[in-house]
Amino acid sequence: MSAKNNLCDFILFGGHGDLAFRKLMPALYHLCKDGYLGENSRVITVSRRDISNEEHISLVKEKLIEFLPTKSFNEDDFSRFEKKLTLVTVDFAQNQGYEKLQKLLDEYDDRDRVNYLSTSPKFFGDICQQLFEYNLINENSRVVLEKPLGKDLKSSQAINQRVLEYFKEDQIYRIDHYLGKDTVQNIMALRFSNRLFMHLWSSNHIDHVQITVAESVGAEGRWDYYNEYGALRDMIQNHLMQLLCLIAMEPPCSLDANDTRDEKVKVLKTLRPITPAEIATKTVRAQYTAGSSMGELVSGYLDGEVKQSNTETYAAMRVDIDNWRWNGVPFYIRSGKRMQKRNSEIVIQFKTMPHSIFEKSNCCSIADNKLVIKLQPEESIELRLMNKIPGLSETMQLQEVNLELNAPHTDKRKPDAYERLILDVIRANPTLFMRLDEVEAAWKWADPILEGWESNLVPMKKYTAGSDGPTAAVQMIAHDGRSWNDE
Repeated sequence: MSAKNNLCDFILFGGHGDLAFRKLMPALYHLCKDGYLGENSRVITVSRRDISNEEHISLVKEKLIEFLPTKSFNEDDFSRFEKKLTLVTVDFAQNQGYEKLQKLLDEYDDRDRVNYLSTSPKFFGDICQQLFEYNLINENSRVVLEKPLGKDLKSSQAINQRVLEYFKEDQIYRIDHYLGKDTVQNIMALRFSNRLFMHLWSSNHIDHVQITVAESVGAEGRWDYYNEYGALRDMIQNHLMQLLCLIAMEPPCSLDANDTRDEKVKVLKTLRPITPAEIATKTVRAQYTAGSSMGELVSGYLDGEVKQSNTETYAAMRVDIDNWRWNGVPFYIRSGKRMQKRNSEIVIQFKTMPHSIFEKSNCCSIADNKLVIKLQPEESIELRLMNKIPGLSETMQLQEVNLELNAPHTDKRKPDAYERLILDVIRANPTLFMRLDEVEAAWKWADPILEGWESNLVPMKKYTAGSDGPTAAVQMIAHDGRSWNDE
């Protein structure tokens, strides 16, 4: 689609927040630079900060220079981008100032409008109500909701129902930035366009699946927010569940948004509930203590002003899917802060060879085949196979080698996940966004675990900052005769 067909008013609520400056503005800048924004499109920042438009443009420029790689910022490109920038001062906490936004939007009342709510979820309902009361919602309006969408099923339903009073379900885009990563989208291509994997993708050949999202940073700077949510709510209930769905889902009828999301919902509905009796053996929660990260001494989670908290900074659990394809195949998922390194990956581990002719010759042991999908810090896909070591030894020597399944290397800049997702909203393509029943199904599965943790059915463990997490997580997977893919 050409840029002239991507004409819209992009209205960014909370446009002076950290997410807006760190991710959203850089994404919009690149979309403009690469010709994906309509020539007359506007980027309207809605903020409580009362400054002039010139000061706003200077601030955006300053933040782009701070957060973009050095070679990405260009004065000529910014001169084109700044023409799209407008600031409207609105106090959405007090619901004051919307008449200024109304006056601006009424200049083009038939234009597509993308309302991106980069604010606290507690403002979502009020903002949507004000947009409705000021007649700022048209048939071509869309609203983007950033997470977290609640702290449990009940609070999530309250937020969504409030937004649904003013926007129809097909106008609501619940964003999960992990789904914008090229490698995540490539899971669909890998699974459904290669006959090689079609018959291997089931309990007949796969032993287990591991999904890891590890962060080397702590909760500093976001402590107040993070302490309300923790690893399960912040990462597992949304990001890791989405990755699990893409790995486990059946082939959709087509690439149509609802066909794809229908299959993800089916996976979530077949997740085996973790009962109170199983919480102690199938889940682990922990907090990091003082240690060393990236060569520097760092404090523990409770070393600040607050000395007591039941919020986990690490969570791991075994997930089972009760359907024909995945019966007997456990999914081990984990996420934590202040880990040894920043690393996100999916490991598909295939079953052990039923019989080995090599071990009888005392040549070597055979490592199980693995498909490793890396999401960060670098994106890649590797198939780990056994191969002969060249040479004239008396016995055949084997080694594990990596078959890289990556796209050819190019010097062309790789788009950020937010660029893909923002562009899909502008194009009105909801495929990579979560539907209401999808969100609710994930919460229905997560709620009993949260309730069990609040009842202290599994005690809070500790792990040293800069380590691979608590030993309890190692013991959990070892109980099943398996181990984490830590390299």
